[in-house]
Amino acid sequence: MTSLDAVTAWIANYRKAWESNDPRHIADLFAEDAAYFTEPYAKPWLGRAAIVEQWLKIKDDPGTTTFEWHPLIVTDDLAIIAAKTVYPDDTYSNLWILRLDNLGQARQFTEWWMKHPA
Repeated sequence: MTSLDAVTAWIANYRKAWESNDPRHIADLFAEDAAYFTEPYAKPWLGRAAIVEQWLKIKDDPGTTTFEWHPLIVTDDLAIIAAKTVYPDDTYSNLWILRLDNLGQARQFTEWWMKHPA
């Protein structure tokens, strides 16, 4: 069940995991059988353990990003989020598709990210 409150809490916890790279923080975000698509047509990371493992392979160093977001659509079934991530040398626009379960964990998460021109 998705709601604006659930989405806001999930994104706050996502940022906590992003900044800590703590496997427990990452795992808490996702349902046991979740699918994480790093790009819309990429093969997804399937299952909580695989998501944690793959996340840690490409993690960002804590304190290297800023992140702003706002919801575009929030329904009972999904949320679509627009965001901007700023790294020291690059900026990205993001579009996230998020489907939460009744516990507030992602059962499906898809990232669309576009690098801003230099």
